[in-house]
Amino acid sequence: MISLLICVVILVVGYFVYGTYVEKQFGIDTNRKTPAITKQDGVDFVPLKLGKIFLIQFLNIAGLGPIFGAISGALWGPVAFLWITFGCIFGGIVHDYFSGMLSIRHGGQSIPEIVGKYLGNGVKHFMRIFAVVLLVLVGVVFVKGPASILQELTGVSAATMVIVIFLYYILATMIPIDKLIGKIYPLFGLCLLLMAFGLFGALLFQDYTIPEFSISTLRNLHSNPDTFPVFPLVFVTIACGAISGFHATQSPLMARCISNEADGKKVFAGAMVTEGIIALIWAAVSMSFFGGISQLGEAMAQDGHNAAWVVNIICNTMLGKLGGILAVFGVVAAPITSGDTAFRSARLTIADSFNINQSKLLKRLLLTIPLFVIAIILTKVDFAIIWRYFGWSNQVMATIVLWASAVYMKKQGKKTWFIIFPAAFMTTVVVTYILVAPEGFKVNYTISYSVGILVSLLVTIWFLYTKKLLRTT
Repeated sequence: MISLLICVVILVVGYFVYGTYVEKQFGIDTNRKTPAITKQDGVDFVPLKLGKIFLIQFLNIAGLGPIFGAISGALWGPVAFLWITFGCIFGGIVHDYFSGMLSIRHGGQSIPEIVGKYLGNGVKHFMRIFAVVLLVLVGVVFVKGPASILQELTGVSAATMVIVIFLYYILATMIPIDKLIGKIYPLFGLCLLLMAFGLFGALLFQDYTIPEFSISTLRNLHSNPDTFPVFPLVFVTIACGAISGFHATQSPLMARCISNEADGKKVFAGAMVTEGIIALIWAAVSMSFFGGISQLGEAMAQDGHNAAWVVNIICNTMLGKLGGILAVFGVVAAPITSGDTAFRSARLTIADSFNINQSKLLKRLLLTIPLFVIAIILTKVDFAIIWRYFGWSNQVMATIVLWASAVYMKKQGKKTWFIIFPAAFMTTVVVTYILVAPEGFKVNYTISYSVGILVSLLVTIWFLYTKKLLRTT
């Protein structure tokens, strides 16, 4: 377990060292009143205690992402550990911290409005649509995943479970954030943490062998390496746990509840690093539980053996009945709670776009019901297809948010290199992926890589040398 333990230590140190550096570069103002104070409305702008905000943020951004993504990413071997660790520190911390703090600095606005302020009205209008599409995809992903797990546990059809979950979504999306989310979501967050660390303990004390870093393992260990290259597929498959644009849609929810800017690092960077540790644990468990990486691939290739099946069998085997119930409960509760906050974020994004006051229940219903209708229709689409489009859309969102954050810092006359680095890298990832992927344009790999690098260089040069970015928008 040496490689896994080293990665966990690096993540923790990264939070305290690099997280503090990012916070210092941003420049917090502890005397500045936050939107939770200045715009308090009893519905979305509600001051909450730091502990609650952290657990809600963690639960909102986690869901099935660091679990399903890590299980799928484990098929490539220990290279997944490296992406989770360094992607989380140099990409995830920066992305999550800035998406949350920029929302605080801009009155709790949704991310499309903030992006539009720094990248122009055209990008703002695109992001309004793109963000809602991503959030609906997230809601669908986080319905179908837990529904399939609940079907395994109860024998009730997945279709019935989907209806039950959507009914809950309607309730949770409508009511004030402190009435349900603020009261029970911290408990669900604790449940998810206990599940993950229970598995970590099982890895420590039970007879499992986790692949270590070596010349032979730090390569593409996928059963079909030519079809599934490490770059860019791993960087899209493992999003939550490394860097995820979905987080940027969730951060404004808690930005409306934070009472002091000093709490931003603990909430946004802290939740990101915690999610990274969860992803590391699940990647390690997946690589070792079935006897190796190739055996994991063989198990998942069988009919009906998807990531939900892997979660179910691992939890019940490694943790026993009581631990299995706790673990699966965490894996069911986490995505459901992320799904409802995804729809809540979609409602707020639309409301911000059209300046629709959300204090009245009827207005909240008028915005939310159409979203649910679209989502129910999308549940009929194959889960694997929805997940792949969600993964790419997710990373596109993260890339745009990073560039907007870089422009913000440039306008402030501050350092930008630590944002440019992950922004340029993710630009290469998303362009290459959509060109080469089966659900994209299926272009030749060499051409796709070359175009991805070229686009990234052009955007970086544009950022560094255009003076237009220094104008006030």
